[in-house]
Amino acid sequence: MEPVVLAGRAGRAELAVVTELAVVGEPARERPSGSATGVDGAAVATSAAESEPTAADGRDGRVTAAAVVSELRRLGHTLATAESLTGGLLGAAVTAVPGSSAAYRGGVIAYATDLKHTLLGVDADQLERFGAIDGDTAAAMAAGVRLRTAATVAVATTGVAGPGGQEGHPPGTVYLGWADERSASSVRLALSGTRDEIRTATVQAALDLVLDRLRST
Repeated sequence: MEPVVLAGRAGRAELAVVTELAVVGEPARERPSGSATGVDGAAVATSAAESEPTAADGRDGRVTAAAVVSELRRLGHTLATAESLTGGLLGAAVTAVPGSSAAYRGGVIAYATDLKHTLLGVDADQLERFGAIDGDTAAAMAAGVRLRTAATVAVATTGVAGPGGQEGHPPGTVYLGWADERSASSVRLALSGTRDEIRTATVQAALDLVLDRLRST
């Protein structure tokens, strides 16, 4: 399935969600189906066939963050964030909401690839073979920050904001990771726009992903 990249308009990036963990054009990976080496060498169950976030629906990111905090508190969950390309923007959006301290445990900004291993426990072999911009890496980031912060759920961001590519991926290639007490999974996004637009759209998509996952429990 080819990712559909939509042109940005009105100062924000539009996106399409691609529910495939494998990057288009890459050969099949030599790993067991439905699992990956994740946090501190443990197996992480992965799935890309779950409900998809809809980030380009006109909602303001701050409103969505408030809805996330409200839903977390209603369900008795706590959230943690692991961020790469968004560099703390996701955590800032959540903590801008009054009362977020009751639902937000904290976050890790692991911008450099090696910090995804040392701070989040992403398997070094996973990073060596498949890189930081990968669905299994995103899932392991989320699982790692959830364990390290004792949160009940977690979301992670990793990808290419631009203007240039990285690890053979074009700007706008983004993976979101999700982890709860049962499993970890990821969603691939294909974004377009400026660097700031891609980062902003990633935050919006991550917030929507969290809300969707919470409402599906």
